Amino acid sequence: MNNQMENSYKDSKVPVDPPTYRKIRIFAFDPSLATRLETAEMNQLIIQIPWEDLDKGPVGEYVEVVDYDPASGVFYEPVNLEDTHIIATSGLLPSESNPQFHQQMVYAVAMTTIKQFERALGRVAFWADRSERVDPGQNYVDQFVPRLRIYPHALRDKNAYYSPKKKSVLFGYFPVTTDDKYNTPGTLIFTCLSHDIIAHEVTHALLDGVHPRFNDPTNINVYAFHEAFADIIALFQHFSYPQVLENQIKKTRGDLETESLLGQLAQDFGRATGGGSALRDALGSVNKVSGAWEPRKPDRHALQRVIEPHARGAILVAAVFRAFLIVYGKRTEDLFRIATQGTGTLPEGDIHPDLTRRLAREAANCADRVLQMCIRAIDYCPPVDITFGDLLRGIITADLDYAPQDDDYRIVFIQSFRDWGIHPRGVTSMGIDSLTWPSGDELLRNLVSTQYIDSEDVRTSKVQQDVQKKDEMKRYMKDSFLSKIENWNLESDRHEVWKILRRLRVDVHKWLREGDHIGRYYGELFGLVIFDSDARPTVYRGEYNFPTLEVHSVRPAVRQTIAGSYKTDIVIEVTQRRRGYFDPEIQKARDVAGLIQNDKGDFTYRAGCTILINPATQKVRRVIRTRGDINSDTELEKVRKYLLGIYGTTGNAFDAGIRTGHVDEPFAILHQDIGE
Repeated sequence: MNNQMENSYKDSKVPVDPPTYRKIRIFAFDPSLATRLETAEMNQLIIQIPWEDLDKGPVGEYVEVVDYDPASGVFYEPVNLEDTHIIATSGLLPSESNPQFHQQMVYAVAMTTIKQFERALGRVAFWADRSERVDPGQNYVDQFVPRLRIYPHALRDKNAYYSPKKKSVLFGYFPVTTDDKYNTPGTLIFTCLSHDIIAHEVTHALLDGVHPRFNDPTNINVYAFHEAFADIIALFQHFSYPQVLENQIKKTRGDLETESLLGQLAQDFGRATGGGSALRDALGSVNKVSGAWEPRKPDRHALQRVIEPHARGAILVAAVFRAFLIVYGKRTEDLFRIATQGTGTLPEGDIHPDLTRRLAREAANCADRVLQMCIRAIDYCPPVDITFGDLLRGIITADLDYAPQDDDYRIVFIQSFRDWGIHPRGVTSMGIDSLTWPSGDELLRNLVSTQYIDSEDVRTSKVQQDVQKKDEMKRYMKDSFLSKIENWNLESDRHEVWKILRRLRVDVHKWLREGDHIGRYYGELFGLVIFDSDARPTVYRGEYNFPTLEVHSVRPAVRQTIAGSYKTDIVIEVTQRRRGYFDPEIQKARDVAGLIQNDKGDFTYRAGCTILINPATQKVRRVIRTRGDINSDTELEKVRKYLLGIYGTTGNAFDAGIRTGHVDEPFAILHQDIGE
């Protein structure tokens, strides 16, 4: 009888759903904090990341960890996170000497960063396509990149970087040479064990997947933006760990404007390379004379004095972090009033644990809102020639779409950016309405439409013309690529979604090109030059001599608003190319007399737009155009001056000369010897 029951139990296969999350151990900051009594407890964390079936490596849906050490000629044994013992103990114990923990660490932090982006952008994450020739002599074809490769021990060097060419993140390690209370000569610093460096580098890769043209340095802010944005993600990810947050709230007695780990990046790297403290600190710095930490005060003129990308990017980070601090201070005023009986001065000693938890909760909520505002904003930026002011406009517009009735965060961002001297070009004021990117209807009202309507339209009133034109455009759009939009969400197969979006890029190109007068009208609305007769001779042309349109991406965004409703947008990026010449006289000659055969110019000037369209209503919700169209001599001249170093910087921000070619590894050079 017992044998029958046992066999019956074995034969019955009760389906069990996989877990929702996988628990994994990581360092919250850097390994050295785990060997200091005051920070050891909070630095070793168990975090939760979405469950996925993994191969050894680990290798999952988004990332593939390959642990080859070229300097040593060694392949380290890949960790098996599917091992039952490892699952039962929430991953391997944190270790500086165990390569398998290094693999676990980069995987866990990378996935945490990826999920932050997916939550904010409302779609599955994609890496930048790989362009390859399928057949010799043929045009390049975009290939799907399923996984970002991560190499924990790729370099024996003081460096870590994202490689757009390899679609990989490469981490370095190096021996400590300084001897002080934080460093022991002869020990090794592994950049793959720094939470901040991992999040920073993965952010570079994610941003490249959204905006591949942000790698093209066309102004002094482009690389600085890349560095700043990656730092912002790394910094605000600290606030998602309650254990870390409560520890630092307790240490600072709730005053987050004082020195704390929450504003610092890569402590071990900074100290080991002679910085004396963290690699970067959004709140302040150590006075080189006194050795004391001093808070950083807003400076409206800082951008005028700073050129180097990391230092310039630090100003943008400081502006964003200051916005967070202002909101946090406002949201916790009542708690401090209650705790101090209205005096505003806390008594000596540790603050009450209940107050610590409440302050930590407010800090976490404020930081999460700020982080999500910044990530959502990248869908609201022009596709090329990004500036700090463009990001501010993107933050304001995206948050207005997310929470139309809640101006507090938007006002604080404007205030903080103004205090740091950051403002967009071409706006009439720093008010919310002026900073918001326009809708299609707003631009439509400003266009002179009589050029594209027949004589019967001319006899109607202007209001009727606009209504008629809008209806005509909506009918044309409804019959175009929007009719082919399929359902997808964060659970959709990424490769299948990529195939759909790739086909839609072709459809969008046809939609803009083949619409006759409506196509021309949309071109004017979006700041694009559609037809041959409208374009300068130096503009690149394709079939039938039409100016080329490069549809870089068509991507979905399904976002939940603060009210709980969902908004679906199709985000489209289109750019155009024009040959630029370092000699203005040659530029004028080519733009009058035409091109010499096979002339590619000295550099490429690009312009274009990002368009947000509601697929259900066919409404053009937002149009984000570059400051000039492809015919703009003024904007081309600005790019020329930047590349020639006339604005006080070198052509590619690294070399002392003109940037005449494509830099395959911009971040490798950008991060050399100065950090991640």
